[in-house]
Amino acid sequence: MFTGIVEELGEIVRSTETGDDSALVAIRGPLVTSDARHGDSIAVNGVCLTVVDVDGGVFTADVMGETLRRTALGALRPGDPVNLERAAALNSRLGGHLVQGHVDGVGEIVAREPAAQWETVRFRLPDGLARYVVEKGSITVDGVSLTVAEAGDDWFSVGLIPTTLKLTVLGTKQVGDPVNLEVDVLAKYVERLLGDRGAGSVR
Repeated sequence: MFTGIVEELGEIVRSTETGDDSALVAIRGPLVTSDARHGDSIAVNGVCLTVVDVDGGVFTADVMGETLRRTALGALRPGDPVNLERAAALNSRLGGHLVQGHVDGVGEIVAREPAAQWETVRFRLPDGLARYVVEKGSITVDGVSLTVAEAGDDWFSVGLIPTTLKLTVLGTKQVGDPVNLEVDVLAKYVERLLGDRGAGSVR
């Protein structure tokens, strides 16, 4: 479980195909590897990956074919920056919202509108996710917990403050770039419960 508060801007070091449409990815992140051990979870652009090995500030993780197909990780190349966050500790503050690190779909940046103190960014939603996105609700974009400013039938927008623009990949991504999206898990649970109630299975 994560919070969507990026701890470090890391970098893809290498990606090695391991067969069966999978890869072993090496990622530089001195902060998140400072206490990392084999088996720990680290979110990479919002995707929960399991640490295989740590060596000199670089950790490696296996990425299955399913993950490569359903997220934007497959488009990353050596030198690309990535948002990194270690799994949340139970005694830490929840600065963002509850994030699982399970990507629901890949969106796309469709517009960026700079302002004096912030920037408004609009994203296209993949099919089936719009019903989980509401104005003033939470959404995770490339591992960053954000508040939805506006929401339409197939898009939503957010306001990015200078800190987010400076310390995450969202500050450098351009129109047309893909992003990993994870909607608020609470919305999916509510939908399931209401569906079950309609079917008469909840009393």
